[in-house]
Amino acid sequence: MKIGATLRYSPLDHAARWFGRFLPKGLYARALIIIIAPVILLQSVVAYVFMERHYQLVTRRLSSAVTADIAALIDIYESYPQDKDASTLSRIASERLQLDVDILRNTDLPPPGPKPFFDILDETLTDELRRQIDRPYWIDTVGRSSYVEIRIKLDQNDVMRVLARRSQAYASNSHIFLVWMGGSSFVLLGIAILFLRNQIRPILRLAEAAEALGKGREIEFRPRGAREVRQAGHAFLEMKRRIERNIEQRTTMLNGVSHDLRTILTRFKLSLVFLGQTPEVEDLKRDVDEMSRMLEGYLAFARGDGGDAGEQAVATDLRQLLEEVQSDAERQGHVTELDIIGDPIITVRPDAFRRLLFNLVGNAARHGDQIEITANHETRWLVLHVDDDGPGIPPEMREEVFKPFVRLDEARNQDEGGSGLGLAIARDVARSHGGDIVLGDSPLGGLRATVRLPA
Repeated sequence: MKIGATLRYSPLDHAARWFGRFLPKGLYARALIIIIAPVILLQSVVAYVFMERHYQLVTRRLSSAVTADIAALIDIYESYPQDKDASTLSRIASERLQLDVDILRNTDLPPPGPKPFFDILDETLTDELRRQIDRPYWIDTVGRSSYVEIRIKLDQNDVMRVLARRSQAYASNSHIFLVWMGGSSFVLLGIAILFLRNQIRPILRLAEAAEALGKGREIEFRPRGAREVRQAGHAFLEMKRRIERNIEQRTTMLNGVSHDLRTILTRFKLSLVFLGQTPEVEDLKRDVDEMSRMLEGYLAFARGDGGDAGEQAVATDLRQLLEEVQSDAERQGHVTELDIIGDPIITVRPDAFRRLLFNLVGNAARHGDQIEITANHETRWLVLHVDDDGPGIPPEMREEVFKPFVRLDEARNQDEGGSGLGLAIARDVARSHGGDIVLGDSPLGGLRATVRLPA
């Protein structure tokens, strides 16, 4: 293929893409189609072959036999004119041919009646009468449900009326085959659906376990189902154990580093106490305090999950958390409004989610005077807005501020000497719960931080 060449799609590819838009997206529905489509196709072919070959062939032969019997009765009637009342003819027709025959004197054929929309018998019987008898005739295959009435013009005054059972000229028991075919199809489909549901359930269970792991929730999971599904389940459990082991090792290492560094900083602070109160010592104390704050921020980000790795998700009162954040902002002199819609109980890791809230509200408090917090939990998703009236962030920079250690000039993520990790930690917490944080324009004129979590 040449570099820069344009990809060309055939009409078949376009048709496949168009048809694919209408297919179900779920594995269970697609598997059902894979099972049902061949069964329906096979049954349709069998039904068509039966109707086209067997059904019409049997009906034609039966109609031909009845028409041949009628032709024979006409020949007998014309060969023995001495049987004026046709009693012998009627007796022979009744006993030997199971036909009810009458000779109607001085009458004519009735006017043609309405033709059925779809009736193989009417069409076949008409063809046979035209081919074998070739006399004026009149048939009624609709009036009497169990009989067929045929009238043949014998001469200028007489008409032979023949009543035949519908089963003599029509393959009336074909519905038994169709019912059997449809019933067997439903039984096969029912069994296939039951087995398919049992095969799909372990896959759904594995998906639930993977989703729970992504949200930091614990769920009991045991591999079940087919061999391939069990292999995927065991691979998932092994991956889960490796992740937990890595997190545990990282947490242990960071705790050790944190302890050692805090010990050194504590020594610095104790040493500075004995140096006396001079401007140089005060500068050193501020540097040590700033180093301590930066160290806590780095370690919190390095641990992941807002510094609360290993914490389990539990039912938490959102109202209590938000009221704590509101009180903290009001103590700093900021007007803070709180509005909670829907159920205040959510399933999160409380300490990690508390850090997310404090980071977002603290970021708003540093750059604005008025803060509004709105939480909506009317559906299975929690949508939380933190609005302020600060200077905001240009749209092209709103993704940049989520990167670790990014601090914008004259903008909001400076942290006033902080580490530039507040928004990065907040997004890390949100994504560890299966959600995310996005920034936008606030109705107050500043920045809006929107948190969306499955809760």
